[in-house]
Amino acid sequence: MAQLKRLVLHCTATPEGREVSAADIRHWHTDPVSKGGRGWKQVGYTDMIHLDGKVERLVDNNEDAQVDPWEITNGAKGYNTTSRHVVYVGGVAADGKTPKDTRTPAQRKALEAYVKDFHRRFPSVPVVGHNQLAAKACPSFDVPAWLKEIGIKQ
Repeated sequence: MAQLKRLVLHCTATPEGREVSAADIRHWHTDPVSKGGRGWKQVGYTDMIHLDGKVERLVDNNEDAQVDPWEITNGAKGYNTTSRHVVYVGGVAADGKTPKDTRTPAQRKALEAYVKDFHRRFPSVPVVGHNQLAAKACPSFDVPAWLKEIGIKQ
């Protein structure tokens, strides 16, 4: 069990407007490499925000300031034992390659509510984009600028 040190925001890196299911995430992350997956023991995210703004829990979480072994997800290599991860569906343009903030109005509203609730409960725990921890475009938007926009000071 480790102290929670960050909430990491992600995108699924799928084309705008294309829905993704929990089963898709599980396939991509936990199926063996020989079957098209990454072979991880666990998915990369605790929660997923669908195109319609619905928040779906992917991995059980007791909502405290500790990351228990059974809560660990594989969202950002080297940071997983002390992080929670949330993903929104989308993050690339229709071409399937170009990073793009594709959050729908419903996703924006849901992600804002999610992050504000997290920040209210854990005010000293930073919220970061995956791109702040690794050389990636994910989550395809500027998290520090967005946090200021929604009134969260870190």
